[in-house]
Amino acid sequence: MRLRAALAAGLALVAAAPAPSAPPAPAAGVKLWRLDCGRVKNADLDMFADSYALAGKRKDMVISCYLIRHGQDYMLWDAGFGAELAGREEEPVPGVRVSLARTLVDQLGDIGVRPQDVSILGISHMHYDHASQAASFPKAKLLIGAADLAELQSGTRNPLVDAARLDPWLKGGAPSEGVVGDKDVFGDGSVVMLALPGHTNGHHGLLVRLSNKRPVLITGDLYHVSDQIPVHGVARFNMDRVATLSSQQRFDAIVAALKPTVIIEHEPADVARLPAFPEAAD
Repeated sequence: MRLRAALAAGLALVAAAPAPSAPPAPAAGVKLWRLDCGRVKNADLDMFADSYALAGKRKDMVISCYLIRHGQDYMLWDAGFGAELAGREEEPVPGVRVSLARTLVDQLGDIGVRPQDVSILGISHMHYDHASQAASFPKAKLLIGAADLAELQSGTRNPLVDAARLDPWLKGGAPSEGVVGDKDVFGDGSVVMLALPGHTNGHHGLLVRLSNKRPVLITGDLYHVSDQIPVHGVARFNMDRVATLSSQQRFDAIVAALKPTVIIEHEPADVARLPAFPEAAD
Protein backbone atom coordinates (compact mmCIF):
# COMPACT_ATOMS: atom_id res chain seq x y z
CA MET A 1 0.00 0.00 0.00
CA ARG A 2 2.82 2.37 0.84
CA LEU A 3 4.48 1.67 -2.52
CA ARG A 4 1.18 2.23 -4.36
CA ALA A 5 0.64 5.53 -2.52
CA ALA A 6 4.18 6.67 -3.28
CA LEU A 7 3.77 5.84 -6.97
CA ALA A 8 0.47 7.68 -7.09
CA ALA A 9 2.01 10.74 -5.45
CA GLY A 10 4.93 10.66 -7.87
CA LEU A 11 2.65 10.44 -10.89
CA ALA A 12 0.61 13.34 -9.57
CA LEU A 13 3.73 15.46 -9.26
CA VAL A 14 4.77 14.62 -12.81
CA ALA A 15 1.32 15.48 -14.12
CA ALA A 16 1.33 18.79 -12.27
CA ALA A 17 4.79 19.81 -13.45
CA PRO A 18 4.83 22.43 -16.22
CA ALA A 19 5.82 21.20 -19.65
CA PRO A 20 9.39 22.06 -20.60
CA SER A 21 9.62 25.16 -22.73
CA ALA A 22 11.36 25.32 -26.08
CA PRO A 23 14.87 26.80 -26.14
CA PRO A 24 14.64 30.58 -26.12
CA ALA A 25 15.24 32.46 -29.33
CA PRO A 26 18.71 34.03 -29.55
CA ALA A 27 18.97 37.63 -28.50
CA ALA A 28 19.44 40.18 -31.24
CA GLY A 29 23.02 41.27 -31.71
CA VAL A 30 24.86 38.10 -30.61
CA LYS A 31 28.18 37.91 -32.45
CA LEU A 32 31.17 35.58 -32.03
CA TRP A 33 34.81 36.20 -32.94
CA ARG A 34 37.55 33.58 -32.88
CA LEU A 35 40.89 34.73 -31.45
CA ASP A 36 44.37 33.27 -31.75
CA CYS A 37 45.73 32.49 -28.28
CA GLY A 38 48.68 30.34 -29.29
CA ARG A 39 49.94 27.40 -31.31
CA VAL A 40 51.55 24.05 -30.56
CA LYS A 41 53.62 22.30 -33.22
CA ASN A 42 54.06 18.52 -33.30
CA ALA A 43 51.99 17.69 -30.20
CA ASP A 44 52.08 14.06 -29.05
CA LEU A 45 48.47 12.81 -29.18
CA ASP A 46 49.15 9.77 -26.99
CA MET A 47 48.49 11.95 -23.92
CA PHE A 48 44.88 12.43 -25.06
CA ALA A 49 43.82 8.76 -24.87
CA ASP A 50 44.62 6.63 -21.84
CA SER A 51 43.57 3.59 -23.91
CA TYR A 52 46.73 3.93 -26.09
CA ALA A 53 44.44 4.46 -29.10
CA LEU A 54 46.43 7.52 -30.26
CA ALA A 55 49.93 6.21 -29.57
CA GLY A 56 52.44 7.31 -32.17
CA LYS A 57 50.25 10.07 -33.60
CA ARG A 58 51.28 13.72 -33.69
CA LYS A 59 49.50 16.87 -34.81
CA ASP A 60 49.81 20.65 -34.84
CA MET A 61 47.28 22.22 -32.47
CA VAL A 62 45.93 25.68 -31.75
CA ILE A 63 45.06 27.54 -28.56
CA SER A 64 41.84 29.40 -29.31
CA CYS A 65 39.82 32.00 -27.41
CA TYR A 66 36.52 33.66 -28.25
CA LEU A 67 34.86 37.05 -27.94
CA ILE A 68 31.07 37.22 -27.70
CA ARG A 69 29.09 40.43 -28.08
CA HIS A 70 25.64 40.29 -26.55
CA GLY A 71 23.89 43.57 -27.21
CA GLN A 72 26.38 46.10 -25.83
CA ASP A 73 28.13 43.61 -23.52
CA TYR A 74 31.36 41.77 -24.30
CA MET A 75 32.32 38.38 -22.91
CA LEU A 76 35.71 36.74 -23.41
CA TRP A 77 35.88 32.94 -23.36
CA ASP A 78 39.29 31.59 -22.29
CA ALA A 79 42.55 33.48 -22.20
CA GLY A 80 45.23 31.29 -23.76
CA PHE A 81 49.00 31.34 -23.40
CA GLY A 82 50.69 34.15 -21.48
CA ALA A 83 51.31 37.51 -23.13
CA GLU A 84 55.04 37.18 -22.43
CA LEU A 85 55.20 34.59 -25.24
CA ALA A 86 53.95 37.07 -27.87
CA GLY A 87 56.18 37.19 -30.94
CA ARG A 88 58.31 34.26 -29.74
CA GLU A 89 58.53 30.50 -30.09
CA GLU A 90 59.72 28.14 -27.35
CA GLU A 91 60.47 24.42 -27.11
CA PRO A 92 59.17 23.29 -23.69
CA VAL A 93 59.87 19.63 -24.48
CA PRO A 94 62.11 18.23 -27.23
CA GLY A 95 60.42 18.32 -30.62
CA VAL A 96 57.36 20.33 -29.49
CA ARG A 97 57.27 24.08 -30.06
CA VAL A 98 54.79 26.62 -28.72
CA SER A 99 54.19 30.19 -29.86
CA LEU A 100 51.90 33.20 -29.61
CA ALA A 101 51.68 35.65 -32.50
CA ARG A 102 49.79 38.49 -30.75
CA THR A 103 48.25 39.16 -27.37
CA LEU A 104 44.51 39.25 -26.83
CA VAL A 105 44.64 42.96 -26.03
CA ASP A 106 46.42 43.63 -29.32
CA GLN A 107 43.92 41.57 -31.34
CA LEU A 108 40.88 43.12 -29.69
CA GLY A 109 42.27 46.55 -30.51
CA ASP A 110 41.75 45.72 -34.18
CA ILE A 111 37.98 45.82 -33.64
CA GLY A 112 37.99 48.70 -31.18
CA VAL A 113 37.47 46.64 -28.02
CA ARG A 114 39.47 47.76 -24.98
CA PRO A 115 40.21 45.57 -21.94
CA GLN A 116 37.79 47.61 -19.83
CA ASP A 117 35.03 46.93 -22.37
CA VAL A 118 35.06 43.22 -21.50
CA SER A 119 32.58 42.82 -18.66
CA ILE A 120 32.62 39.00 -18.38
CA LEU A 121 35.57 36.61 -18.53
CA GLY A 122 34.51 32.98 -18.81
CA ILE A 123 37.21 30.36 -18.26
CA SER A 124 36.46 26.80 -19.35
CA HIS A 125 38.83 25.41 -16.71
CA MET A 126 41.85 26.35 -14.65
CA HIS A 127 44.73 25.07 -16.84
CA TYR A 128 47.34 27.64 -17.84
CA ASP A 129 46.73 27.38 -21.59
CA HIS A 130 43.18 28.63 -21.03
CA ALA A 131 43.82 31.31 -18.42
CA SER A 132 47.21 32.95 -18.84
CA GLN A 133 46.11 36.33 -20.26
CA ALA A 134 43.18 36.65 -17.84
CA ALA A 135 44.84 39.40 -15.81
CA SER A 136 44.74 41.69 -18.86
CA PHE A 137 41.00 42.04 -18.11
CA PRO A 138 40.94 42.80 -14.36
CA LYS A 139 37.63 44.69 -14.44
CA ALA A 140 35.69 41.74 -15.87
CA LYS A 141 33.62 39.41 -13.74
CA LEU A 142 35.25 35.98 -13.71
CA LEU A 143 33.01 32.97 -14.38
CA ILE A 144 34.67 29.60 -13.75
CA GLY A 145 33.50 26.24 -12.42
CA ALA A 146 33.09 26.31 -8.65
CA ALA A 147 35.32 23.27 -8.14
CA ASP A 148 38.12 24.85 -10.16
CA LEU A 149 37.76 28.15 -8.32
CA ALA A 150 37.97 26.34 -4.98
CA GLU A 151 41.13 24.54 -6.08
CA LEU A 152 42.69 27.79 -7.25
CA GLN A 153 41.86 29.40 -3.91
CA SER A 154 43.40 26.47 -2.05
CA GLY A 155 46.86 27.13 -3.51
CA THR A 156 46.94 24.00 -5.67
CA ARG A 157 50.34 22.73 -6.86
CA ASN A 158 48.94 21.17 -10.02
CA PRO A 159 51.68 21.60 -12.68
CA LEU A 160 49.05 22.54 -15.27
CA VAL A 161 47.84 25.46 -13.14
CA ASP A 162 49.40 28.90 -12.66
CA ALA A 163 47.05 30.47 -10.12
CA ALA A 164 48.94 33.77 -10.16
CA ARG A 165 47.45 34.41 -13.61
CA LEU A 166 44.12 34.94 -11.82
CA ASP A 167 45.39 37.16 -9.01
CA PRO A 168 42.96 40.02 -9.73
CA TRP A 169 40.15 37.68 -8.64
CA LEU A 170 41.98 35.46 -6.14
CA LYS A 171 43.75 38.28 -4.30
CA GLY A 172 42.66 41.62 -5.72
CA GLY A 173 38.96 41.55 -4.98
CA ALA A 174 37.76 41.58 -8.59
CA PRO A 175 34.28 40.03 -8.92
CA SER A 176 34.07 36.30 -9.50
CA GLU A 177 31.50 33.52 -9.49
CA GLY A 178 32.11 29.82 -9.00
CA VAL A 179 29.65 28.27 -11.43
CA VAL A 180 27.77 25.16 -10.28
CA GLY A 181 26.12 23.21 -13.09
CA ASP A 182 25.07 25.12 -16.20
CA LYS A 183 24.92 28.92 -16.29
CA ASP A 184 22.76 31.01 -18.61
CA VAL A 185 25.16 33.93 -18.77
CA PHE A 186 22.80 36.66 -20.00
CA GLY A 187 19.53 35.10 -18.89
CA ASP A 188 18.07 34.63 -22.36
CA GLY A 189 19.56 31.28 -23.40
CA SER A 190 21.88 32.79 -25.99
CA VAL A 191 25.15 32.05 -24.14
CA VAL A 192 25.23 29.07 -21.78
CA MET A 193 28.15 27.59 -19.87
CA LEU A 194 27.61 23.82 -19.94
CA ALA A 195 28.86 21.70 -17.06
CA LEU A 196 31.11 19.03 -18.60
CA PRO A 197 33.27 17.85 -15.68
CA GLY A 198 36.05 15.30 -15.89
CA HIS A 199 38.99 17.04 -17.47
CA THR A 200 38.89 19.13 -14.31
CA ASN A 201 36.17 18.91 -11.70
CA GLY A 202 34.78 22.32 -12.66
CA HIS A 203 35.22 22.06 -16.43
CA HIS A 204 32.68 23.77 -18.73
CA GLY A 205 31.97 24.06 -22.44
CA LEU A 206 30.10 26.95 -24.05
CA LEU A 207 26.94 27.06 -26.16
CA VAL A 208 26.42 30.22 -28.23
CA ARG A 209 23.13 30.72 -30.07
CA LEU A 210 23.80 33.20 -32.85
CA SER A 211 21.25 35.49 -34.42
CA ASN A 212 21.48 34.23 -38.01
CA LYS A 213 23.42 30.94 -38.03
CA ARG A 214 23.22 27.58 -36.32
CA PRO A 215 24.38 27.39 -32.69
CA VAL A 216 28.08 27.07 -31.92
CA LEU A 217 29.17 24.51 -29.31
CA ILE A 218 32.68 25.00 -27.93
CA THR A 219 34.16 22.00 -26.15
CA GLY A 220 36.68 23.49 -23.77
CA ASP A 221 38.98 20.50 -23.25
CA LEU A 222 36.32 17.80 -23.17
CA TYR A 223 38.07 16.86 -26.40
CA HIS A 224 41.47 18.24 -27.37
CA VAL A 225 41.56 16.91 -30.94
CA SER A 226 39.02 15.34 -33.27
CA ASP A 227 40.99 12.06 -33.17
CA GLN A 228 39.62 11.45 -29.67
CA ILE A 229 35.98 11.33 -30.70
CA PRO A 230 35.78 7.94 -32.49
CA VAL A 231 37.86 6.23 -29.76
CA HIS A 232 36.22 8.03 -26.80
CA GLY A 233 39.66 9.24 -25.86
CA VAL A 234 40.13 10.33 -22.24
CA ALA A 235 43.25 12.40 -21.66
CA ARG A 236 45.76 10.75 -19.32
CA PHE A 237 45.84 13.85 -17.12
CA ASN A 238 42.07 14.20 -16.69
CA MET A 239 40.94 14.38 -13.07
CA ASP A 240 37.98 11.98 -13.35
CA ARG A 241 37.69 9.34 -16.06
CA VAL A 242 34.10 8.34 -15.31
CA ALA A 243 32.94 11.97 -15.24
CA THR A 244 34.71 12.59 -18.56
CA LEU A 245 32.87 9.72 -20.26
CA SER A 246 29.57 10.94 -18.82
CA SER A 247 30.28 14.46 -20.10
CA GLN A 248 31.14 13.09 -23.55
CA GLN A 249 27.80 11.29 -23.57
CA ARG A 250 25.96 14.49 -22.63
CA PHE A 251 27.89 16.46 -25.25
CA ASP A 252 27.02 13.93 -27.97
CA ALA A 253 23.33 14.14 -27.00
CA ILE A 254 23.40 17.95 -27.24
CA VAL A 255 25.02 17.71 -30.66
CA ALA A 256 22.29 15.32 -31.82
CA ALA A 257 19.56 17.61 -30.52
CA LEU A 258 20.83 21.03 -31.61
CA LYS A 259 23.00 20.12 -34.62
CA PRO A 260 25.42 22.92 -33.81
CA THR A 261 28.76 23.86 -35.31
CA VAL A 262 31.14 22.03 -32.99
CA ILE A 263 34.44 23.70 -32.16
CA ILE A 264 37.15 21.69 -30.42
CA GLU A 265 39.26 24.53 -29.04
CA HIS A 266 42.64 22.96 -29.91
CA GLU A 267 41.64 21.48 -33.28
CA PRO A 268 42.75 23.72 -36.20
CA ALA A 269 40.13 22.38 -38.63
CA ASP A 270 37.31 23.07 -36.17
CA VAL A 271 38.41 26.61 -35.33
CA ALA A 272 38.61 27.31 -39.06
CA ARG A 273 34.84 26.72 -39.31
CA LEU A 274 34.37 30.21 -37.89
CA PRO A 275 35.20 33.34 -39.90
CA ALA A 276 38.83 34.43 -39.73
CA PHE A 277 39.38 37.35 -37.37
CA PRO A 278 38.50 40.22 -37.56
CA GLU A 279 35.30 38.91 -39.19
CA ALA A 280 32.63 37.59 -36.83
CA ALA A 281 29.93 34.91 -36.93
CA ASP A 282 26.42 36.17 -36.24
